[in-house]
Amino acid sequence: MEDLPEALLTEILKRITRTSDLNSLSLVSKQLYKIEGNQRGAIHVGAGLCTATKALTSLCARFPNLQKVEIDYSGCIPGHGKQLDNKGLFVFSSHCSSLIDLTLSSCSCIDDSGLGCLTYCKTLVSLRLNSIPKITSSGLFSVAVGCTSLSALHLIDCEKIASVEWLEYLGRDGSLEELVVKNCRGINHHDFLKFGSGWMKLQKFEFEMERHDRLPGDVVYDSSYDAHSMDIYDFCCESLKVLRLAHIRTWPELGLRVVLGKCKALEKLCLEYVHALNDNDMIALSRSCSNLKSIKLWLNLQRYSIDVSDWETRTSFTDNSLYALALNCPMLQVVDLSFTPCSPDWPSEIGFTQQGFLALIQSCPIRVLLLNTANFFDDEGMKALSSSPHLETLELIACFAVTDAGMRFLAHTPCLSHLTLRVCHKVTDVGLAELGSAHKLESLVIEYCGEISLQAAQGVAKSVHYSSKFPDYLMY
Repeated sequence: MEDLPEALLTEILKRITRTSDLNSLSLVSKQLYKIEGNQRGAIHVGAGLCTATKALTSLCARFPNLQKVEIDYSGCIPGHGKQLDNKGLFVFSSHCSSLIDLTLSSCSCIDDSGLGCLTYCKTLVSLRLNSIPKITSSGLFSVAVGCTSLSALHLIDCEKIASVEWLEYLGRDGSLEELVVKNCRGINHHDFLKFGSGWMKLQKFEFEMERHDRLPGDVVYDSSYDAHSMDIYDFCCESLKVLRLAHIRTWPELGLRVVLGKCKALEKLCLEYVHALNDNDMIALSRSCSNLKSIKLWLNLQRYSIDVSDWETRTSFTDNSLYALALNCPMLQVVDLSFTPCSPDWPSEIGFTQQGFLALIQSCPIRVLLLNTANFFDDEGMKALSSSPHLETLELIACFAVTDAGMRFLAHTPCLSHLTLRVCHKVTDVGLAELGSAHKLESLVIEYCGEISLQAAQGVAKSVHYSSKFPDYLMY
C-alpha cells in the first residue's frame, strides 16, 4: 500500500465512514496516518479526552483540518476525570482554523471566558451549547460580536442566560438563519420580539420552555381575541420555513403568537402545548402560509370564554381552524394531532370534530397522519381515510373508538404501506387479519394493544414490531 499514489490513498480513505476503521487503518503506516489525519473533518470526544494543553495541541496538530468538533460530557459522573476548561477551549479555538461547527454538551468547567475564546473562530458557522451551567448573557454577547460568520445558534438548558443584549445584536447583524432555544429559564417568548430585523433572514426557529402542567389552570382565555388584527410589531419572517413553539404561555403578552401571521414561506409548524392560542391565530397562519407541508398540534386542556359570564374547558382550536387549513394550505402532507389529556368520556374537550377533521384530510394530499387520543375519530373516519389517494403512513395512539370494522375499511387504502397501532384496545386479531389479506403493508408496529396477539401480527407486513408493554414515551 505504501507504493500507491497519495491521491488514490486519499480517495480510498474518503470511502471509509466508520471512525474505528479509520483509526485502525491509520496505524498501518506513517503515510496513512498523515493522510487520514489531514482529511479527518470531524471528531466527537468526551470523558476520555486528555485535557492537558500539550495533549490538546497535539490532537489539533494530528487533525489540522477539523471542521466539526463535538465535546460531550453527558452522563459523566463528577470526579471521574478532568473536563475540558476555558484553556482547553482556547486551544481548540486557536488551532482549528477551519472549524465551522462546534457542539459543547454538559461542559461544567467552561464559563464566559471560555466562550470569549470562540472569537478566534472566524469561520464558525454553527454553535450548539447544551447544558453549560456557568455561561451567561455576557459570554453570548462576546460570541455574537466576535463570531462574524455565525448563522446557527442552539441554546439548551443554559439556566444563567437572562438579559438579551446578545439577541438584539444578532438581530441587528441579521446573519442568523437558525435559532433554537430550549429550557433557558431567563429567556421568555416576548424577548424574541427584540430580535427585530433578524427575523427577516431566519429560516428555522424553535423556542421551548420548561414543561408545565397540561391540566387547565384558573386563567380563562378570550376565544375571540385577534392578535393579528393590528400589525403593532414592525418585523417580518418571510424566510422562515420551520417554526416550533413548545410549552409557552402567550397571555397576557402577545409575544410569539404574532409570528404565526407573518410566515409566508413556512413549510413546517409545530405547536406543542402552547397556551391561549385560538382559531384567529390558525386562520391568520393559513392565509399567509400556502406552502405549509407539515403541521404538528399537540393540544392540552384550557379554559376559553363562551360569553361574558361563562367559559368552557377544551383544546385551543376548533373546526374553524381545520377549515382554514383545508382551504388555504393545498400542499399539506404531514399531520400530527395529539390530545393526550382528553378523556373519551368528555368528547367536547376536543375542539375538533370528525367532520372538520375529514374536511382537512379530503382537501389536502396527506401522506403521513398521526392521531393520539383523537376521541372524535371512529370507524366512519377510517372509512373516509380508506379513500385517501396519497396516505402512506398512519399511526393511531389510544384511538379507542376504532374497531375491527375500521381495519376492514383501512385494508382498501390504495397507498398505505406503514401502520402503527399503540394502545388501541378495540382492534383485535380479526381486524388485523383484514389487513393481512390485502398484502400491502411494508411495516407494522403493534404496541400495548391488548386484543392483538403476536401470532396475528406476524406475516401482516414485511417488517413487524410487536410489544405488549406500555410505551414509556407515552407516560408523560
